[in-house]
Amino acid sequence: MNFDWDTWSALARDDPEAFERRRVEAVEELIGSAPPEMQQRLRGLQFRIDMERQRSSTPMGACVRINRMMWESFGELRDSLDTLRQEIAGTRGIAGMRQHIARAATATQDAKVLPFPQPR
Repeated sequence: MNFDWDTWSALARDDPEAFERRRVEAVEELIGSAPPEMQQRLRGLQFRIDMERQRSSTPMGACVRINRMMWESFGELRDSLDTLRQEIAGTRGIAGMRQHIARAATATQDAKVLPFPQPR
């Protein structure tokens, strides 16, 4: 997507309803272009972002809330990376990392999918 700040800024200023329609279309287009296995997660994330925007009384408040979400997610990612590094260090470098990845892949393949009955 080519993002032109001036065009989007003018649209937001001159026609907020058209801006919102185009924003939703652009977000949906981006999510639709993602691999199918990622689309549900992206829609969930967009839902959370939209809810934070609704809960905020000002655009700046929404920005602060969404920024906080981003940093919380980054912190979780950083914690996971630190944990992985500690596990790798405990199993001697690259060879240990390969073993860890192989174990994780095997564990994923052995997962059992539980069927849920359809609501009537």
